[in-house]
Amino acid sequence: MGKKDRFPSLAIRTGGSIVTSAKKYINRDLSWLEFNRRVLEEAEDPETPLLERFQFLSIVQSNLDEFMSVRVAGLQAQSKAGYTKTDFTGYTPQGLITRLVKKTARMVREQYRTYRELLRLLAKEGVSLTTFAELNVEQQTALTTYFKEIIYPVLTPMAVDQSRPFPLLHSKELYLAVVLKQEDDSSDDDEDKTFCAIVQVPSILARTVIVPGRKNSRKLSYLLLEDLIKEHIGLLFSGYKTEAVHAFRITRNSDLTPNEEGAEDLLQEIEKELRRRRRGLPVRLEVEKGIHQDALELLQDELEMEHEGFDEIEGPLDLGFLSKFVGGLPNYEHLRYPKHEPVYPEEFDEAEDMLSVLREKDVLVYHPYESFEVVDDFILEAAADPNVLAIKMTLYRVSVNSVLIQGLARAAESGKQVTVVVEIKARFDEARNIAWARQLEKAGCHVVFGLVGLKTHAKITLVVRKEADTLRRYVHVGTGNYNENTARLYTDAGLFTSHPDIGADATALFNEMTGYSTPHLWSAFAVAPVGLKPKLFELIDREIGHALAGRPASIIAKMNSLSNQSMIDKLYEASQAGVKIQLIVRGVCCLRPGVPGLSDNIRVISIVDRYLEHARILAIGGGGEQEVYISSADWMTRNLSRRVELMCPVYDPALRHMLMNLLEMNLRDNVKARELSSTGSYEKVKNEEAPLRSQFLAGDIPLWKSIGATVR
Repeated sequence: MGKKDRFPSLAIRTGGSIVTSAKKYINRDLSWLEFNRRVLEEAEDPETPLLERFQFLSIVQSNLDEFMSVRVAGLQAQSKAGYTKTDFTGYTPQGLITRLVKKTARMVREQYRTYRELLRLLAKEGVSLTTFAELNVEQQTALTTYFKEIIYPVLTPMAVDQSRPFPLLHSKELYLAVVLKQEDDSSDDDEDKTFCAIVQVPSILARTVIVPGRKNSRKLSYLLLEDLIKEHIGLLFSGYKTEAVHAFRITRNSDLTPNEEGAEDLLQEIEKELRRRRRGLPVRLEVEKGIHQDALELLQDELEMEHEGFDEIEGPLDLGFLSKFVGGLPNYEHLRYPKHEPVYPEEFDEAEDMLSVLREKDVLVYHPYESFEVVDDFILEAAADPNVLAIKMTLYRVSVNSVLIQGLARAAESGKQVTVVVEIKARFDEARNIAWARQLEKAGCHVVFGLVGLKTHAKITLVVRKEADTLRRYVHVGTGNYNENTARLYTDAGLFTSHPDIGADATALFNEMTGYSTPHLWSAFAVAPVGLKPKLFELIDREIGHALAGRPASIIAKMNSLSNQSMIDKLYEASQAGVKIQLIVRGVCCLRPGVPGLSDNIRVISIVDRYLEHARILAIGGGGEQEVYISSADWMTRNLSRRVELMCPVYDPALRHMLMNLLEMNLRDNVKARELSSTGSYEKVKNEEAPLRSQFLAGDIPLWKSIGATVR
């Protein structure tokens, strides 16, 4: 049977019916909304600690903001440009926008129903969000004083009239639309004349203001900052009476489109784009329910917002404030997840130095169960070692007070050759990465901004050390960013090794990123944008061959997203050949599993839990010893063809065994796992097995304590 016969390109027949090309796939953006719904379900789950439910609700908001400012913004641009071609899932831009708007509106309503329910539960615990009218005289007086002394000096009323044009409104900031009338206007002609002004709610101040406590009460009450401003808004407009004041918020197109090839200085080009982002076209207008019609018409006219971009919200706008609000509540540890401090990897804990350990064996670490300090120490030890000649590293997203940055700077200042490939196009971290780049250059590091047209997303560090009469290379390869903060919240794998093949490939990779170098014949790595996808296809084709020959064949892959059409088609081909495929895809999945004759042998689950599942791991091989790889890349078009990505083999059998155990535990999760059906919906996994929560086994025992034991 030929490949064409096994997998027709446009349609296949299943049980007498035709599965068309469009129906073979789930739309990427609709799949993303399903992911955000799974996050919302964690906020709705009564088994989730109460304050953590608020945190998940905040994540739903921030996720939706980014989705609107990037994905929906791109669709709107296509629609306005008259683009009507359908994507491979069968949607035109406008058709997809219409569907997304309806589904988003339903999600937002559910989000705010959950918010109101959580407030009721929080009030039972002695914490409430109140209104100014509910306070007693002493409390009102105290908050009025706070307003006059702290808030009032920061506010800037912006009138909108013929002499004062409509102001530039910043994306995702909270504003108040104020409708006014003159107090002494007795003219019949101007009786109904209104004036409009805009006041920004200062983001530099906390969104919630604590209310002075009542006598003999241990309860905590808070007032929203915008509500306190509304109550005193008249102080900003003397001679006018306030007809109405309502909150609103806009989200702008935040995607950058730098002209990399035409730019003389990429750093300056990105900075120019950041300034342009402030004036990006409005994508979404959120207004408080009941907003005055004059204010609404003004906003819609000035912002040129279509009806599809308008949302009326019953509740406070931007629930992202909930994260800081509940995070700052004192003495409520019983309403949070139990604390789990990351442990230092035992392989390095007793060693005098890390490099001596790596001369003997490879070491695998898994965050956040194991501390990210081990990565910091790897750099700090290399910086202090007089025999280390060079350090090379990629940086995509870095934390604010990064120890790594300090270590790299220290190494350069001591005379070592330090090369840092900084990705200044990392979305929403551009400004921070530009600042890091300048700081590193000032310290003497050689800073490179990657390759034109490609983002550098690979996570790799190379340390070159002189030992006796030779040089030895030590490498760290990771699935996640070099970021101390996210390493406490995301699950990621990291491999430390001195394997000569990996070291040689690491050297070649940095040479390609920083200089002129012909494509390397990789010994260990598979590197995008040229070699990763062919390597994956080669591995899958090998399993197809095993299956067609009647031998065992299997693929287990863990990633954040799967949306590349040709990769999905290759997995369909493998399924039809009889390869058993199990996918752990946290977010977007455009593959439709369980379709008879197409994807019978494919199972897809998603795990949403306390930590963000972020590791990319591939275990492949049913006909013999399984090969295991870790990678920086998801199976998306951008990762496979528009980024510098890296997939690295794990050679040590014990470490491969450890990663296989981890994947098996994910696949057996029946507490937080949800399985994707052929309809595109997700349902919680339910079976007769004993409850198994892969992030926390045996109650609250963290995963890292159990990954050494074989899971059957």
